[in-house]
Amino acid sequence: MDYLVNTLVNLLEASGFYQITYKNLIMIAVACFLLYLAIKKDYEPLLLIPIAFGMLLVNLFPGIMAQPSVNANGDVVPGGLLRYFYLGDEYGIWPSLIFLGVGAMTDFGPLIANPSSFLLGAAAQFGIYAAYFGAVLLGFTDGAAASISIIGGADGPTSIFLATKLAPELLGPIAVAAYSYMSLVPIIQPPIMRLLTTEKERKIKMEQLRPVSKLEKILFPIVVTIIVVLLLPDTAPLVGMLMLGNLFRESGVVRQLTDVSSNALMYIVVILLGTSVGATTSAETFLNLSTLKIVALGLVAFAFGTASGILFGKLMCKLSGGKINPLIGSAGVSAVPMAARVSQKVGAEADPTNFLLMHAMGPNVAGVIGTAVAAGVFLSVFG
Repeated sequence: MDYLVNTLVNLLEASGFYQITYKNLIMIAVACFLLYLAIKKDYEPLLLIPIAFGMLLVNLFPGIMAQPSVNANGDVVPGGLLRYFYLGDEYGIWPSLIFLGVGAMTDFGPLIANPSSFLLGAAAQFGIYAAYFGAVLLGFTDGAAASISIIGGADGPTSIFLATKLAPELLGPIAVAAYSYMSLVPIIQPPIMRLLTTEKERKIKMEQLRPVSKLEKILFPIVVTIIVVLLLPDTAPLVGMLMLGNLFRESGVVRQLTDVSSNALMYIVVILLGTSVGATTSAETFLNLSTLKIVALGLVAFAFGTASGILFGKLMCKLSGGKINPLIGSAGVSAVPMAARVSQKVGAEADPTNFLLMHAMGPNVAGVIGTAVAAGVFLSVFG
């Protein structure tokens, strides 16, 4: 009888029910809420589902993120599954491969046809620097503040890349905040866009973009890589992979590499990155005052970035004699192509015959480059 009781007690103590805490239950509820948003509301499901499920797993079974260790007998005890996935985040592999896929999927033509889009993309990065100073004022170190501020660019991979270099202890909250705000672009941006523009401005129709030659599209990723990497060598992993993916696309001679980069490889990496990032959000690391500060700063940064892009768009509208619709400035954040679609949607609400999507793609692509450059600046200064 004692043997049976001891066996049952051992089974109970080994179960998750015995070890779970109220904080784990809170994180499990957060994970389920994110899954609801991804599945029911269709908010960035490709990203939120793996992240939320990684969050769920680590709070049910913390050992899934355990470090490899050596026992008393000198034998190596393997680490948890997601710990090995996380190595790709730690060494900057997964974010760089995500950029490879983004480059292979994205047409840089609108940016090449309208180089002034670079200015709108740069203006939208103001939110990053505003958030940096806000984070410093709230007591974060320079490296942590820089990592948090990148959330304002609505660029998850860059946020992860910088956080692993400058503030690995904050990776979980930063990544979850970045991807959450990316998924909420269609909800957060439109009220700001309507507040800062008049109906007349929203109805502005822009001239059709000029055709871009194949030679221009091939030279663009090569020239950008040379210039940006020489200026900021730390941007090489992100900008280099982004431009390599785009060169695959535009060269026209490596269709297999383009297809793999933008499809199979991209989705495999999303699984590995998402689950491992989600698994950094254990109750002990996530439920604290710093997390609340990060979430608040991320929202402020994103709102500032959207607003600064629109305000600069209004300035360009004035200087161009009313030829530029300020709405495309909001697409200067890095959420490709979602932010451009939001510009199109708000413009079409004012005038159903207004087509801004291709015009908005210029600042949108410029925003991706701009966020990577901002990360490179922070790495050069604080790395």
